[in-house]
Amino acid sequence: MCTVVILRRPDHDWPLLLGANRDEMKDRPWQAPMRHWPDRPHVVAGIDEEAGGTWMGINDDGLVACILNRFGTLGAHPDFRSRGELPLEALDHAEAEIAAQAFEDLNPEAYRPFNMVIADARTAWWVKNDGMNIQVEEIADGLSMISAHDLNDTEKSDRLGLHLPRFRAAPAPEPSQDDWMTWQALLSSRKHSGESRSAMQIETDFGFETVSSSLLALPKAWEQERKPIWKFCSGKPGENDFYDVEL
Repeated sequence: MCTVVILRRPDHDWPLLLGANRDEMKDRPWQAPMRHWPDRPHVVAGIDEEAGGTWMGINDDGLVACILNRFGTLGAHPDFRSRGELPLEALDHAEAEIAAQAFEDLNPEAYRPFNMVIADARTAWWVKNDGMNIQVEEIADGLSMISAHDLNDTEKSDRLGLHLPRFRAAPAPEPSQDDWMTWQALLSSRKHSGESRSAMQIETDFGFETVSSSLLALPKAWEQERKPIWKFCSGKPGENDFYDVEL
């Protein structure tokens, strides 16, 4: 049950900020974001060594893609293709809107249900597969959050019900000053609403836990002096440091 936080500010020098925690079985092998794919030299992403795909990546055009499992669909299944393929396919495009539209004709029965976020400095999109239909919806300006249920669904998601208001109330990070303190604290929060997995950072007794965290900022496309920033934590945020990914 991963979580992605998206802040859209079209008129800001940094029009898109994104925070993400990856929750996964701790013994599933993976490597931190790099240019892992010789056939996709324009892509920087973490690699899932088991299936060969990714959970989050960015390309040289400044497009970001993240994949999340929907509720009750944790893990691979021999009857379905790996959902980790999908962010890589999105990152083959130069613009978020075009990438999102390309998934409208995806066969929903080929993959287990998922949520995907596709964004650049101009637009951001939510692609939903509920197992029967593909839905593509633009993410509105302001702060949104998604996990295993629908975008900003605070009724079904205990995690969003507790933490979406906290993110919305917190001061936004300042990428130009390398100040991510508020979001780092929230991404590492173990505060929960009675159900331990409603916390932002989780650890279970069966090996499912928060295994990495990301903070990402996209500048205005025309601001050549600014480049995207990706800060990555290879482990639980709050217990491990974030470092700058080479883009």
